[in-house]
Amino acid sequence: MNLRQQLSPTGNLGDAIFRSAVFTIALSLVLIVAAMIVALAAHSTLSIRQFGFGFLSNREWDPVKGKFGALAFIYGTIVSSLIALIISVPVSLGIAIFLVEQAPHFLSRPIAFLVELLAAIPSVVYGLWGIFVLAPFLRVHVEPPLQRWLGWLPLFQGPITGIGLLTGGAILAIMITPIISAVVRDVLAAVPSTQREAALALGATKWETTMVVLANGAPGIAGAVILGLGRAIGETMAVTMVIGNRPEISASLFQPSYTLASVIANEFTEATADIYLSSLVELGLILFLVTFVVNASARVLVWRVTRRTAAAGMA
Repeated sequence: MNLRQQLSPTGNLGDAIFRSAVFTIALSLVLIVAAMIVALAAHSTLSIRQFGFGFLSNREWDPVKGKFGALAFIYGTIVSSLIALIISVPVSLGIAIFLVEQAPHFLSRPIAFLVELLAAIPSVVYGLWGIFVLAPFLRVHVEPPLQRWLGWLPLFQGPITGIGLLTGGAILAIMITPIISAVVRDVLAAVPSTQREAALALGATKWETTMVVLANGAPGIAGAVILGLGRAIGETMAVTMVIGNRPEISASLFQPSYTLASVIANEFTEATADIYLSSLVELGLILFLVTFVVNASARVLVWRVTRRTAAAGMA
């Protein structure tokens, strides 16, 4: 008698119920995402009809005159996120390489715990720290030397206040470092030890062996960076408190700016006119779609590394 014949009808019914339940749970997540897209699109219909694609290219945001454009917010979101990546990626890679390739076991666990603890700090706490500590530090010790040495560049011109794109990017860099370093650490740990042993057997140094490991985990590292970018794009409170919240496009990193998430958080309660509210919802739709695409791309890249690693292990 085989296993299926040994199962009672009650057991088969239980399996069917369990399978249906978990399928329903998984399907519900897809339905929630679809419902969010539909709801945002429905409530932004008025703005889409009135402004069309010009909404993305118009930089004017004037609720009094009823003129709305997303370009200034898209600019602030992109620039602050790029600043965060420029600062965070080298630091995150260094942390991950040290924890996986260099640190002894008794030291790697406490450091990994402390790094991951940064991800648990609420965003508003980062914002308060940014206002009272980071912004004054940049205003006194960082921005004046940058303007003195690199003031011939448009990026470092203008008045120094400590509140602006550079401060927003710096606070984002601190917030996404735990995410990037955690994913990169998992990617490096997933690289087969045979790769390291082969490199060492051929006479490679510890540094050269690390470069081999990084090359094998390159797609996963790229996925970790994109995952951090997705977090930076969607961050709200911390950036709102230090970026200055001015809807303008300026080449200077010292000037105030605005992000998609910040303008929604700041102005949603003030939106009384229908077109004003619809424009804010359209900004939310843009932010949702961009974040969704960025995170999906990151997941695909990380999945490629894990699949390739599993295939190598089976071989």
